[in-house]
Amino acid sequence: MNFQYVTVFLIIFLYNTQILSNELQFSTSPYLLQHADNPVDWHEWSDDIFKEAKEKNKPIFLSIGYATCHWCHVMEKESFENKKIASLLNRNFISIKVDRERLPQLDMKYQKIYETFKGRRGGWPLSLFLTPEGEVFYITTYIPPKKRSYAEGMDTLLPRLTKLYYNKDALTKEISRIKKSTKRKKEVSRERITLNMLTQKFENEFDTIYGGFGRGKKFPEASKLALMLDVAQLGHNNGLREDAFLMFDAMALRGLYDHVDGGFFRYCVDAAWEIPHFEKMLYNQAELISLYTRAYVLSQKPLYKKVVLESVTMAAQRFERDGLFWSASDADSKAEEGRYYTFTMQEISKALQNNPHKEEILSALDMFDNGNFHSKEHLNFFSERRPKGFEKFIQELRKIRKKRSFPFIDKKINTAWNAMMIEALFKASILDKTLQNRAEKSLNALQKRMFIHGELYHQTLMGKLPTQKGLLEDYAYFIAALLSAYEVEYKSKYLDFAAYLLLEAKKKFYRDGLWYMSAAKSVRGDLRDKYYTSAEAKMVQNIIKLSLLKSSFSFESLAQKSLNTFLKELSLKKKVEAPALIRAYLMQKYGIVVLKSSQKNLKRESLAIAKLSYPYLVTKATYYDDYMLCSMRQCFAKAKSFENIAKSVVEYEKYTLGK
Repeated sequence: MNFQYVTVFLIIFLYNTQILSNELQFSTSPYLLQHADNPVDWHEWSDDIFKEAKEKNKPIFLSIGYATCHWCHVMEKESFENKKIASLLNRNFISIKVDRERLPQLDMKYQKIYETFKGRRGGWPLSLFLTPEGEVFYITTYIPPKKRSYAEGMDTLLPRLTKLYYNKDALTKEISRIKKSTKRKKEVSRERITLNMLTQKFENEFDTIYGGFGRGKKFPEASKLALMLDVAQLGHNNGLREDAFLMFDAMALRGLYDHVDGGFFRYCVDAAWEIPHFEKMLYNQAELISLYTRAYVLSQKPLYKKVVLESVTMAAQRFERDGLFWSASDADSKAEEGRYYTFTMQEISKALQNNPHKEEILSALDMFDNGNFHSKEHLNFFSERRPKGFEKFIQELRKIRKKRSFPFIDKKINTAWNAMMIEALFKASILDKTLQNRAEKSLNALQKRMFIHGELYHQTLMGKLPTQKGLLEDYAYFIAALLSAYEVEYKSKYLDFAAYLLLEAKKKFYRDGLWYMSAAKSVRGDLRDKYYTSAEAKMVQNIIKLSLLKSSFSFESLAQKSLNTFLKELSLKKKVEAPALIRAYLMQKYGIVVLKSSQKNLKRESLAIAKLSYPYLVTKATYYDDYMLCSMRQCFAKAKSFENIAKSVVEYEKYTLGK
């Protein structure tokens, strides 16, 4: 047989059996590797691929997602593994896959275009069609393979957009339509930020029936809940405080929380916190561990402490390796959403068989005969606490889960998210001192792995050297972790390293009062704490704290300039947006103060310090045993005992709030 025929036959055979991989087979991104065997000829984002599109005069199909995204998996199965749709893409488009966790600045850029054009927030997968020059002419999220009531299908959309691309007049019109929407000026509220105004907006926005913000699907919104606690503490508002604890209870007792293994899911698809989207993200665990630690200190409610320690245990078991944490776990297992986490009625009955508190548990669960999720039950406790017999019940359910396959885990080491978790562990060490050593171990591991030759890196995989340089979020959260480490261990090296990283971040990401997501200084972040606390707002909070702890007037000036610039963009017309930025504003308005004393005193009184009613207080170790309260420019109170300095904190609070 002729050698050429054999070669052609082999290529056809390999293609049809999908043994041939596309360019993504060489990627280090778990998400991109999931698509390496698709019949779609995927490419990674690069300047070269845009040049190729220009040379071939082909439009670009850009698909943005992440490794544990449920609807990304659905679209892959329906469309990207479909040979007919793949053929349409390969023939008429240059297809690019982007991992939004690897290139969050790109995701942010296109999510903003989607939101301004569509008038609502986007999500994943995000699907765009671009010219080789990068102009967007069509943008949407999930696209079904065939037409459905809510969307056009890939089978007709791809030919239509191919035709559109080569019709220059129609193409120019579509590009202009999208561009015009992105240039609309956002309506900015000039309303003065006060505690009364924030209280009113929280009361209007809060769901007093189920807890949480809004009346639709529920997200934890950790930074907003943190601001709500600040406002409640500053205003001594018991009603607002009770609303906050209603939300804490709902998240801990209902479907957002994994009652069997511990830890939080990403969000709930309903208003009542009943059914989650079953992904577990490292950043959710980190932010909620910090927040529930604070909630426990303020309320002394045992449930909150249990939630903290259970979530830490879950993160250690599922995500931690050698002191570092993987990024997320999937919602699906064996191609079924929630399969690992839900139980049949028979399984629940079996788990309750020998439980003396069976009736109380069943009453608290209030289960439906046909389950609450695809004929199965996802645990929700309709009670103010965990029922008696809870631990025994959960142990039986764990035995059932052990026989199941755990969902896919995205094993990226993301610097920002690891730093969030380290900050959470240091904060939670106030509840369990053993967490301090674990936090320090993780901090050292992260620094060793991701800080190389004076350069911080964004992400990598275990066993591989990082190559992608750090983004603003990596610096912001690493600095926050160092500040938390300092306020637990009082080692000056943490403050020095934080100051170094801040100066590096300023060189890389700062220009004329604005902070940018990457060193290219082309894409701004989202001040609204969209998925987790805004890196820009977190950086401003860091600078405010660091200016006081390092007695740096230049840092103070940088914080003020950054804050002033960001506040011009703040919209508060309908609801509380950019809560982390508002917290930074309140720190500046009411004054962040530092409590100074010996390391021994500060460590001994750590819990009592955390219980102080004024939320904007940091601690700094000195060589003397007296306690002192200081602002940036003066120390205004001194005492021999902690009890007396605590009274001075109350007096300061009354004075500054009364001004």
